[in-house]
Amino acid sequence: MHDYRLDLEKPLIDAHLDELRRRVYFVSEDIVDFQLVFSGNEVVAVVVTTDEPADAGELSRKLEFVVENDVRTQLPTPPKVVWRSDSTRVPLTDVFEGMLADGVVHEIGPGQVALGEPAITALNTLDGLLRRIIDDEFDAREYRYPTLLPVTALHRSGYLSSFPQHMMFAARLDGDVDTYRAFAKEVTERAQIGEHILGKCGPVDRCLPPTMCYHTFDQFSGSTLDKENMVVTAKGGSFRHEARYHRTLERLADFTIRETVFLGSAEFVRSARDRFRDRAIELVAELGLAGRCEVANDPFFASVEGAARASSQRLLELKHELHLDVGPQGQSIAVGSFNLHEQHFGEAFGIKGPDDETVYSACVGFGLERLTYAVLCQYGWDMAGWPEPLRERAERLLRATRGDR
Repeated sequence: MHDYRLDLEKPLIDAHLDELRRRVYFVSEDIVDFQLVFSGNEVVAVVVTTDEPADAGELSRKLEFVVENDVRTQLPTPPKVVWRSDSTRVPLTDVFEGMLADGVVHEIGPGQVALGEPAITALNTLDGLLRRIIDDEFDAREYRYPTLLPVTALHRSGYLSSFPQHMMFAARLDGDVDTYRAFAKEVTERAQIGEHILGKCGPVDRCLPPTMCYHTFDQFSGSTLDKENMVVTAKGGSFRHEARYHRTLERLADFTIRETVFLGSAEFVRSARDRFRDRAIELVAELGLAGRCEVANDPFFASVEGAARASSQRLLELKHELHLDVGPQGQSIAVGSFNLHEQHFGEAFGIKGPDDETVYSACVGFGLERLTYAVLCQYGWDMAGWPEPLRERAERLLRATRGDR
């Protein structure tokens, strides 16, 4: 292991520390660990650890770019709390380790975790409770989208330039018999393939979706809605490269999202976003969960206007996040987000309303593994100890699955 102290050109105030922490691993694939160096309440350096010797000058240059481009220029505003739970429930300790020991989860690889029972039932039950909100409040169309998403959808939306650190592409071999023959021969001669595959791949036109809403925007691209306001909901696999930030069920590279997209007038999408947020808060209170809802921003990375856009999100309160406690020391994770897009996606995808005006949009997304994990952190994985509304619905789901009368 090799440690390198990377001194910052100017100290970084403590209000920017969370934004720095969430970006350091994306500075370089070589970084396997890091520690912030403080002088008083300010960060003056970052000590990074690598497995192999590295060019400290290059690491310092890259870190300084991230600090100056993505972190320092953000407005240092503390999170505004919109709502805080009255629950005093304290999460259990060593939850993920206990779930591993009991076979409730199984680690497959970095950022990939298999769920067993009762986590599967908890996830499906929680999704059902979210679906109940959607049924009660909105006349939503439900779709089941394919996994792969056209790269063009993320290109026109601006995602590729705003969040390149999260991208995961789906590649295939170039369609040529000589390529297939050479590849087949190579895989029989090598113990590992890795980077040798990419040189034989054709153009990349599909990617793994970072969330479900891009399927919806792509579906309606270039169209005129048949009514003023529309709601679409979908559940499916979502994928984000998380560098070395992946851990437990809190941050996965391969996870499931229940997402609901609102298209229509500015008044409708804001009202719908807020109604869903309020109903979700009511659900959290009904389940007796400890948590809060706060104003947040997306982790824009390496884009010219990223810091300004993050600050704007917070100032205009375009993004709210629902956090639930997962640790006894106040640790929490964001399990749901409630987002206003203004006309960004309507313009990017050419979606218009019946009045021929560009639509506004909003979306609400819940990471179902994260939500499940937060509930199990607070109540454990013995179904008998779950809060009554969750336990009763879970038991009904199990009976239906087994065909019990």
